[in-house]
Amino acid sequence: MTSYAVVIPTLVPDTLADCLAALAAATGPHPEEIVLVDDRPDPEPGALRHPLDVLGDLRERTVVLAGGGRGPAAARNTGLRAVRTPWTVFLDDDVQVGARWCEQLAEDLAGASPDTAGVQGVLAVPLPGERRPTDWERDTAGLVRAHWVTADMAYRTEALKQVGGFDERFRRAFREDADLALRVLDAGWRIRQGRRTTRHPLRPASRWASVRRQRGNADDALMRHLHGPDWWDKAVAPRGRIRTHAAITTAGLAACALAATGHGRAATACALGWAAGTAEFARARIAPGPRTRHEVTTMLATSVLIPPTATWHRLAGAWRHRHTPAWQEEATP
Repeated sequence: MTSYAVVIPTLVPDTLADCLAALAAATGPHPEEIVLVDDRPDPEPGALRHPLDVLGDLRERTVVLAGGGRGPAAARNTGLRAVRTPWTVFLDDDVQVGARWCEQLAEDLAGASPDTAGVQGVLAVPLPGERRPTDWERDTAGLVRAHWVTADMAYRTEALKQVGGFDERFRRAFREDADLALRVLDAGWRIRQGRRTTRHPLRPASRWASVRRQRGNADDALMRHLHGPDWWDKAVAPRGRIRTHAAITTAGLAACALAATGHGRAATACALGWAAGTAEFARARIAPGPRTRHEVTTMLATSVLIPPTATWHRLAGAWRHRHTPAWQEEATP
């Protein structure tokens, strides 16, 4: 039997106990070790007592390491350095593995060819059945189609160390998994889809969560520097609306500048362009949703804020990483 370790970076949310309880209850060969990386900047004593208690007999195989609040990529690297097994399985702290997960994982790993570095789990996001999903819920459901997400991802420990683990410049839980996978593939390994299943429940989110997520556009800029302008295709990632957001933002800024300098007619034309672009964006987000008052007002407000926020973060990321070489150049001694 191929032995494995489970690494879970965490900020100790309420979901962590359910995550660990599901892992402990799964049938099949359990992990040789579980490495929890507490990535809170200032950990509160005792916060991990209950989550660790639900592990039962697996508690003896569990170690808790401090991550120092440096983000999930750095936290996973901290966990990776403690692993001594041939395979390292990354789980997020808000997922729940299936009832036969350990058994199915063993089958996934046993069936991996020698040139297979990674085996991805199958994610399921349960959407509400009584109504249409909200924008946030649809965004979460996109994980089902995503490639190489570390919500449930098994890698050969050897392959991870060969490519240097996760790039710690990715400070958010965004793109760090795609970057790692592209480097693993470029190193000559394969990554395939496994059969084990993991549930990713929906969790409540602030109405401004979609605006905060625009910080990921800075990571897209880093991906472009590392993997080239065609990284979208390499990573099988949706391009999103960054170009449209930039056009909407430009129209809005131009309208303000033209109005301030007395060019009323041109300012009106730019303002109409901004309004039309914003309205189309809002409509595209409202139409497939539940269309409740709360959802509609949230979509209207955030559709005004997202284009300039996304554009700002993309420009800031491009400037911050303007001297970043392609990863092959970084790896060259």
